[in-house]
Amino acid sequence: MTGACLPPLSALDPAERAARRRSLLERAGWGEASAHPLAGDASFRHYERLRRPDGASAILMDAPPPHEDTRPFHALADHLNALGFSAPAVWAAEPEAGFLLLEDLGNDTYTRLLARGADEEVLYTLAVDTLCALQALPAARAIPAGLAPYDEPRLRAEARLFPDWYLPACGVKVSPEALKAFDALWEPLAVVANALPPTLVLRDFHVDNLLYLPERPGIKACGLLDFQDALAGPPTYDLLSLLEDARRDIDPDRIARLRARALATRPDLDPEAFSASWAVLAAQRHLKVIGIFTRLDRRDGKPAYLAHLPRLLRLLDASLTHPVLAPLARWLERHAPDPAARLPAPLVPAAASPRVA
Repeated sequence: MTGACLPPLSALDPAERAARRRSLLERAGWGEASAHPLAGDASFRHYERLRRPDGASAILMDAPPPHEDTRPFHALADHLNALGFSAPAVWAAEPEAGFLLLEDLGNDTYTRLLARGADEEVLYTLAVDTLCALQALPAARAIPAGLAPYDEPRLRAEARLFPDWYLPACGVKVSPEALKAFDALWEPLAVVANALPPTLVLRDFHVDNLLYLPERPGIKACGLLDFQDALAGPPTYDLLSLLEDARRDIDPDRIARLRARALATRPDLDPEAFSASWAVLAAQRHLKVIGIFTRLDRRDGKPAYLAHLPRLLRLLDASLTHPVLAPLARWLERHAPDPAARLPAPLVPAAASPRVA
């Protein structure tokens, strides 16, 4: 299911990839369709909306190997649809070349709808209820066979993006001894994070990756995107990803209300364990995303993501108030820069960066 469980894919010559793209579209009945580029994301993937002369539309995912692999997305899309959720149906695939032909679920992402003034309560409640429906399923049904766990090595490696990318960008050099101490923090924190029964964790559950499909009933009205990195892990992760969003501020009262709504559906969960798991995973996710957004600027020339760092740093600071995170808070107090000088300057002008989808 995951990339670690699948044989790696090799890069193809560009001409060979182009030929396979044409062949895929012709076989699927889309050879005469026009192609219109869509906004990209923070990965190597690209998307095009295809339109046939008869007016039908589809989405072509272009995910070039070896940087990307369409197979996990394909498997998870099939799995989610079989469970009764709304992921894009896969209509045709050319995995060795990195192409998927997908059902077009439209343009109404939560991000676009919220920018147009849509009712936040309606959209966020639908998203939370969708998560709750997924997490209410027995683990053996919700979690695909062979899916990797969100375990300590993975949590630690992701959190390391903060000292590996963000701190150097702020002019802070972290010693090997300090990095070793940072890594050691995550063994006990991973135990706290995973103290809840595991479920399917979609990993990037936020407004950019959710679509509103009002013509579909119930939770099917919430369209799901960008789930190819799913893991088996605690139910707190996706919920905090939605409610502690790196890209937009959410009313604290709404966060508290929706968090309580989700917890009320799980009387089997201990509220204190839930809060501790939330705090650990919130800190871990914010550290990871701060590192990723800095790397997007430093390595990939995408400085627009740096605009989200002040929000992420505020969210990180808030998570550190939980007592279980006191050791991490002390490490950051000693090794992270002063809050007044925490933001790295972009390496390239912001105008050169693509829009954050």
